Formats: sequence, structure tokens, C-alpha cells
Amino acid sequence: MWGRLTRYLTLGSLLIVLAGTATAREIIDFDTAIAKTLASNPALVSFGYQLKAQDGRVLDAAMRPGVEVGIDVENAVGTGNLSGVDGVEATISLVWVLERGKRQRRIDTARAGLSLLRSDAEVRRLDAAAETARLYLQSLAHQARMDLANEAVKLADQTVRVVARRVEAGRTPRADLARAEAGLSRVLLEREDLTHQLKTSIRRLAAQWGDTNPGFAAVRGDLADLPYLDDFETLLTRMDQNPVMRRLLSERRLRTAELRQMEANAMPDWRVTAGVRQLQLTDDQALVAGITIPLGAKKRNQGQVATARADLARTDADRTDTRVQIETRLFVLYEELKHSLHRAHTLRDDILPRMETALRETLRAYELGRYSYFELRSAQDEALRARMEATAALIDAHRNIIEIEVLTGVALSSPARQR
Repeated sequence: MWGRLTRYLTLGSLLIVLAGTATAREIIDFDTAIAKTLASNPALVSFGYQLKAQDGRVLDAAMRPGVEVGIDVENAVGTGNLSGVDGVEATISLVWVLERGKRQRRIDTARAGLSLLRSDAEVRRLDAAAETARLYLQSLAHQARMDLANEAVKLADQTVRVVARRVEAGRTPRADLARAEAGLSRVLLEREDLTHQLKTSIRRLAAQWGDTNPGFAAVRGDLADLPYLDDFETLLTRMDQNPVMRRLLSERRLRTAELRQMEANAMPDWRVTAGVRQLQLTDDQALVAGITIPLGAKKRNQGQVATARADLARTDADRTDTRVQIETRLFVLYEELKHSLHRAHTLRDDILPRMETALRETLRAYELGRYSYFELRSAQDEALRARMEATAALIDAHRNIIEIEVLTGVALSSPARQR
């Protein structure tokens, strides 16, 4: 519906972020999450009834004024020749209201209101899908951090075993073993914290489609799977696909229809009467006809016309303001995305390989007694920090991609598509 951002960067196997404890049936993918949201989001379901209500208003607007029947009786129950009903004059007439184009204006306004509500529905659908993408990415990020925590636990456990061997050999003080064991307990506690955070994010994601008891424990994806980065000018050309901009166009059509309706309302309704009169005294019949034209109604409607014109002008001003804000925000996000991608490249190609090499060499040197425990811990911390920075760069990149796609009206693609 909105187009697609193409792919740009693949960071290979830097971070495969599937929770190892989740079975296949407990994993949900991005497309399923979006489909469930659009089909069952409680707010979207509720808004659907507003559309049905507006359909009813369109039907009401198309209704013509009903024909009126009038019965007039004169010269009845008088005195003299007019006593009783001998001199009665009875008139039966039909009255039509000539709206002079107002009905069509009402229809145009109601239909424009329906079009605006449909645009509102599109904006709400985009907002709901975007929020689902954000929550999906949040869950994916927690899974990535869980993987890092598992790596940290594995590294800390390895360190405890290495230090323990050196303590048994009398080459390292027991204080180092106590520090290593405390470090292991600390990373275990951090991993336990992340477990709760992941459960919370999964629950919030499921709430997007009204599910309070999620049937999944993980989301599917790879943070290293990123789209190609289009140039900024290309993104600008997609701004008019933004549902917010389309909504403003629908609102302008509504304000224009309302102005025309107010101008039509300034012309008073005419009432045409036609009927038959029965003259009882002469036993004759005659046709009667008439027309009623209100005076001064046009002047009384000038305030409503002025209000409608002001609303139309405000809509044009709002559209200009919104375009400036969207373009500015788009530029900021574009620059942040480029920066995140650059960080991810640098960490993958330059920093991480060197940190991993340094860690391996430091561990070997420690086992040989050439490095102290603090030097080993320093190398471990630097390697873990580099991995966390790489994860943070990827998360930031995906977050910016989601917001760019919302601003440009491009279809929300998975923040990390299944391979």
C-alpha cells in the first residue's frame, strides 16, 4: 500500500537473536504480528463503528424534505348566513419545500466527512502498525541483549574455571577467584533481569491485537538484516504518500464542502403550495396556489460562511506546517540512520575483530601467568562492551527505519526479516 525501502546493509552473523529456549510454535514473525494488529487491534475495531455511523449520515443527507398536507377551514360556526357549516370554505393543499441545491451540498459534505474518516482510519492503521513494529523491535532487542548476557555468563563461567585452576596450582590468590565468582553472579543476575523485560515486552506486543495471554515467547528476526538506504531526495518524493498528508487533503475537501453548504444555506428555502378549495355556499370548487419566500435569511448566515472560509484557510496553513515538520523530522532521522549504519559497519569490520583477538591473547597470557586477573577482566569488559555497542547501533538503525517509513508512507517492513 505504501511502497518499500530497499535493502542496504547485511552484517552477517553478528547477532542472530532467536531465544534458544523458545520452540518453533512459540515464535511469532513480524508479518503475523502486523496482520493480527490490523485485524484485531481494539482501537481500530472501535473506530470502524465511527465509519458505519458516518455511512448513516450520508444516507440521512440524501433524504428529501417530506411533502406536507394542509387542511384549512374558514367561515364555520358563525352567525347569520355563516351559522353552522353552511358557509364553510375548506381548502386541502400540498406543500413542497424547494431547497435550491442544499440537498446536494449536504450530500457532498457528508461524503467528504466519510472520506476524512477513512483517511483517519488509514492514519490509525499506520499508527497501530508502527507501534507494533516498535514493540516487535523492542522484543527483538531484549532477545539480542539476552544473547549477549548468555555470552557474558559463558565468559564469566570460563573465567571462574581458569582462575580456579590457577588457585589450585598456587599461582593466583584466592581473592581473584572470589572476584571471578562475584562477576559470574552479577552477570547471572543481569540475565535474570532481561528475562523479565523480555516477558513484559512480549505481553505489550500481544496487547496490540487484544491478546492478554500471548501464545508465543519470542519473536523471529535478525537485527543484522537491514534495508538498503535510499538517498534523501528519493525519500522526500514519498512524503505525499504519508497518510497524515492525505488526511489533510481529505480535510480540505471537507472544509470546501462545508463552505459550499454554508453558502447554499444562505439561500432561504422556498415553500410552494397547491390545492383545492371547496366553497360550500355556492357549491363551487377552485384551485389555490402560493409561494413563501423568507426575507433577510442570507444576512443572518454570513457568520457561518465566514467561519467556514476561515476553517478552509486554516486547513491550508496546517498542511504547509505539517509538510515542513515532516521534512525536517525526516532529515534528522535520515542523518541518525546513516550514523547508526556507520557505527555498525565500523564495529563489525574494525573494532570487534580486534577486541576478540585481544581477548583470546589475553586469556592465553593469563593462563601462562604473564597477565594479571585485572588485565583479563579488562579485556573481557572491552569485548563485551564492543558487542553491546554493536547491538545498540543496530537497534538504533531499525528504530530510525521504522520512523522514516512512517513519515514517508512506505510500508512498514520487518525490522529484521526472517532469512
